[in-house]
Amino acid sequence: MTKNILFSLVLSFFTIVSFSQEMVEVNTDASRLIWVGSKLTSSHQGEINLKSGALEIKDGKLVGGTFVIDMTSLKNTDIEDEKSRNKLEKHLKDEDFFGVEKHPESRLKITKAIPNKINPEKYKITADLKIKEITHSITFGANIRIDNDAFLATSTIKFDRTKWDIKYKSSSFFDVGDKMILDEIELKLFLLSEK
Repeated sequence: MTKNILFSLVLSFFTIVSFSQEMVEVNTDASRLIWVGSKLTSSHQGEINLKSGALEIKDGKLVGGTFVIDMTSLKNTDIEDEKSRNKLEKHLKDEDFFGVEKHPESRLKITKAIPNKINPEKYKITADLKIKEITHSITFGANIRIDNDAFLATSTIKFDRTKWDIKYKSSSFFDVGDKMILDEIELKLFLLSEK
């Protein structure tokens, strides 16, 4: 009798937990990832498609998430000349940069999400970023508005590309003078949940 009551209580607890915590899928068509790469006096930007993704929400708060980025979709959006644009896109996809033939996907996995005490829609996020089969932990801020099983998340992530073996024209490794490309890459995220 006591064992049956205890079993029922444990089962009820896990049922409550399963209902209060869920993975909410990202609407990949409505979401956007914008990259910015810079030189000393200029920069380029473009977009990358999100292949899949979901935020893990518990009791109305972000607790985790996973995202898969389609590196083969990488494109430039600020060069008007088609030949120049295609040349840059091809270079970004080759071994000097992201080597997308061998590494067609990158991944971002949220490992910690701490809401701001004053503004609970602002989070400090810690995540594992995997590029070219190399994984490093990164930390960044994000604004996340959660409404039941829907969300809007925005963030600007900055990371040092050389940690992922992307060293082309990096002054940290080569004497490239004014032809250097800055080590820091900026990735702007605008994520909407699946309807």
